This record gives sequence, C-alpha cells and structure tokens, in this order.
Amino acid sequence: MSTVEPGTPEAPVPAVPVLEVRALTGMGEVRAGDDLAALLVAALPCPPADGDVLAVSSKVWSKAEGLTRPAAERDAAVAEQSRRTVAARRTTRGLAAIVESAAGPVMAAAGVDASNTPAGTVLLLPADPDEAARRLRARLRELTGVRLAVVLTDTAGRPWRVGQTDFALGCAGLRVGDDLRGGVDAEGRPLEVTVRALADEVAAAADLVKGKVLRVPAALVRGLAAEVGEEDGPGAASLLRAPGEDWFRLGHVEAVRAALGAAHLAPPPVAPGPVGERVRRAVAVALAAGGGGCTALPHGREVRLAGGDGVALGMLVQRLLAALWAEDLRGVLRRDGDVVVVSAETARQR
Repeated sequence: MSTVEPGTPEAPVPAVPVLEVRALTGMGEVRAGDDLAALLVAALPCPPADGDVLAVSSKVWSKAEGLTRPAAERDAAVAEQSRRTVAARRTTRGLAAIVESAAGPVMAAAGVDASNTPAGTVLLLPADPDEAARRLRARLRELTGVRLAVVLTDTAGRPWRVGQTDFALGCAGLRVGDDLRGGVDAEGRPLEVTVRALADEVAAAADLVKGKVLRVPAALVRGLAAEVGEEDGPGAASLLRAPGEDWFRLGHVEAVRAALGAAHLAPPPVAPGPVGERVRRAVAVALAAGGGGCTALPHGREVRLAGGDGVALGMLVQRLLAALWAEDLRGVLRRDGDVVVVSAETARQR
C-alpha cells in the first residue's frame, strides 16, 4: 500500500486509507448447487463499487460445490487431504493433527471441519483455493459489472500465540503482499525484511463482522481500491513459505523422532502424563532404530543401559537423552559398574 519511493525518506507520507468493513447478512443456508455469487450479490449491504473486496468464508464455497463427506469418514478425509504431518497428539476424542493440507496451508485436520455443517457431515477445503477465488470473482463481475477482488477465508491457529484468526486461503484480484523491502521507515532506516501479508490482514479484518457464531459468511471491505487490479494475480498460494525457508516444518517431538528413526511410532498424548510414562516413551524412541546390542530397561524415573561395545552404548545414551528432551525431561547420568543409569528430571519450564 505504500507509495513512498524506495530510498527517498523525504518523500511525503501517503494518505492513511480509511477502511469500511460491512457484513453480508441474510444469506441463509448455502446448499450444494447454489449460485454462491448470486447469493452474495443479493446480500450486499450497499451497491458494489470498483475496488471493493469481498471476503468470503471458504465454508460456503465448499457447501455450494458439494465438498462434503460423512462425518464417520472424517479421519479418512483428513488423511486424504494431508500432504504431510507437522505435529500430532492423541486426545480423548481421537488424533489431533497439524498437517500441510492438500489445499496448501498448514492447518489443523487439513481444514476438514464439522462446524456449521449439516448433521452427520464434514466439509473439505477446495482443492485449489486460488482457482476457486478466481471463479467466484469472474461470476461476481458477470453479475455486477464491477471490478471486485475476492478473498476466500478460513480460520487457523498460530504456533506462537493462543487463539485463531482468519487468513486468506484463496485470493483473486487483490495484491496479496505489500513488499516494503528496499524502502525506508519513518526514520529513514532501510527496510530489509518487511513484507505485509495484505490478503491475510483483509481476511482478519473481515472476520470482525462475520464468523461461525453470527452465521455471517462474508463481508464487504471498502477502501483498498489501489490494491485491486484487473488481473487475478498470483493468489494466496504465493504467501506459502517455501520448504527451504520454513524453520518450523515439524513440531519439536516430531523433529526428534524423525532424526532418531522413530517417526513411525504412535504420537504422544496431548497431556504428557506422569514422568514414568514419559520415560517409557523416550526409551521406545531411543530403541526405535535398534539398540546396537545394548539394552535399555526403564524403571520409574530411571533407565539402566548396558551391553554392546562402548561406542554403541554411548550412542544409545545420547539417543535417550534426545528422546527425553522431546518429553520435556532432562537426563542425569551416573555409572553403576558396567551399567549407565540415566535419571529423568523435569526440565525447567519458562
């Protein structure tokens, strides 16, 4: 959104945009086969104008497209919609998994959702959210003759913060990112890393007037005409971080298990449990790729390791220490003759 030329701190400060966000109410239940664009147009709170942005829940797109599965097939649907698992925990209700979804983003349960859906069903995300946004945008233009942008929204958590927020799952017609690198800040200092996720900001702003509880699936955002173009643009997929740039491709437990050849073991429970249980899991992880002729016998907080040659025993000890770390435990070593005893202590939490 910035209009300041890079390297010119003396350039005038651009006018601050004024945004208007208005809910589209009264749409009713969307069903398979419905003309979603027509329903949106009928629910507009005011005549649309060139440069307006419609933020639309992906849920109503999926309903109109008939992307449903029986609730009894939820686990199979999650598996089919997942490219890889980032982190998983066992809960009293089944397996909770954070995965890279087939639709692109990393999300809980690959975005498979049962909220605000017909009883006994779950909804899937569109296979290509940007293509869905492009199709919806084209139909809206056909109906209105107006140059609108479309942001297809969904909800996700964030790894460093509690709670969920809406983000741009798909996008057409809106500049998805505002790359400020190469410019300067208000004090004239160079900007080197700042790329605003404009489409995500629009999705989050729109969710302030829509949402699951209010049963308002869409919002009109006005005031961003300078960011809306004739072309559909690269879409929200351009905001996905490349694998080589992703510092958080695995959860800490999953990263340790992958390194130790134990990725095939059952995920741990969401509640870690008593120390003895965590120690037993750590032993299983340490031995997952073989013990090199060594044994590891857990008893309460202690594990007694013996056998093999010195190298094999030392390797198993280090594997166990790493596995204990993944359980938020710290191993303390002592010798008992030819046996190495590892005592587990609770690691200090911040």
